[in-house]
Amino acid sequence: MALRNSTDRQRPTEHWATIGELRVRYLDWGGDGEPVMLMHGLASSAHWYELVASHLRHKYRLFAADARGHGQTTQAPGGYDWQTLAADGVGLMDHLGVSRAAVFGHSWGATAALNVAARFPDRVTALGLIDGGVGRRVGPREPWEVVKAQARPRDVSGTRQQFLDRLRFQLSLCWNDEIERIVQTMVYEDQEGQIQDILRPENHLQVMHAMWEEPASVSYSRITCPTVIIPAGPTPDRADSERARRKEAGVAAAEEAIPGCRVRWIPETVHDIGYHKPEELARVMDDFLSGIYRSTA
Repeated sequence: MALRNSTDRQRPTEHWATIGELRVRYLDWGGDGEPVMLMHGLASSAHWYELVASHLRHKYRLFAADARGHGQTTQAPGGYDWQTLAADGVGLMDHLGVSRAAVFGHSWGATAALNVAARFPDRVTALGLIDGGVGRRVGPREPWEVVKAQARPRDVSGTRQQFLDRLRFQLSLCWNDEIERIVQTMVYEDQEGQIQDILRPENHLQVMHAMWEEPASVSYSRITCPTVIIPAGPTPDRADSERARRKEAGVAAAEEAIPGCRVRWIPETVHDIGYHKPEELARVMDDFLSGIYRSTA
């Protein structure tokens, strides 16, 4: 079955699930194909995948939850460690009656997806890391107090219009009305008319501590399912930067350390590949999954 054109963009249905102490809001694109769980990035929401899912929804059973402390899911005071986040994902699968699924994650969600595969290997058929879940520590680890002092949530200050103007500039390569709608699912307007991240600063700090305490590389050797890393290749103006070189080294190290791993770069794009090149990202995901499921048929 071919992927659908981007003009066929039916919205997912919204549902709620009780998972442990959480009231979880999730999106479901329906379908009878192989199940695919999608995990969003830090300070994001399940809506991040909407543009990508429009190309995949007729071939796979796609679902994505707002992670704890994000979107409309419970603002839990704790549980931002990898074990709990992975269990949250498996809890959603249980709620949906899905015994095994492919799991894709973007950015921070890539490391969450990595931990689902590492800690619950019998529940994951395939793993996809979308511009996240890679990196290598060089030299000794900095003390947590040093990292904590440097940890800062992203800047979402200002009015709604100021917030949108900043993002319109940052995402000038791809900004449109759909993206404008999606990014507003990740923030709220306070009583003073100022935009704030839904992810609270104290919960953001817990996330940072989990990343410091247990980086993604700790889980690489525990992955037993087919894995694809889908990094965002730099735009031409950043191609020779130190950051781009570090990223290439991190991706190469992850590819070597994760058994059965492959890498598919998406060239000349931004971190939010799902906004800039959703059809290309969907094609890479589909090529990977189609190969996996053909080989196991």
